[in-house]
Amino acid sequence: MTDKLNKQEIINLLPHRDPMLLIDELINIKKLFSATAIVNVRKDSFFVQGHFPGEPVMPGVLIVEAFGQAAAALTAAGIDKTEYENKLVFLMSIEKARFRNPVIPNCKLELNIEAIRSHGRVWKYKGDAFVEGKKMADAQWSATIVDRK
Repeated sequence: MTDKLNKQEIINLLPHRDPMLLIDELINIKKLFSATAIVNVRKDSFFVQGHFPGEPVMPGVLIVEAFGQAAAALTAAGIDKTEYENKLVFLMSIEKARFRNPVIPNCKLELNIEAIRSHGRVWKYKGDAFVEGKKMADAQWSATIVDRK
């Protein structure tokens, strides 16, 4: 396994598509343990136009979604393809989410994520979000892998 995934490799692992595929790259991958996701927050990102006009901010819920996508990509990249083929990953819970600073367009949001534990198809993760070394948000969450219908 490589220690990084580009956008196309992420697309091959996840069901998300633009505009909802938020992560652009997954780097520093430690198989089934940790990685850093890169989200290029652009002035033309889909959420900027309405959140908020004149004072654009990446919604906190989308930061949490990006955490979830990064965790799903980390997990899918680390397990056998037959384990995630025809599967979806769904968030089960979000805990201790804190938004410390606004994420504004034209920045590179770095999400440092870690798998805390897994039990069967349920995984627990934690993550910290940074822009230029400044902490923007952090959270813990759980997700499950389910069969596609």
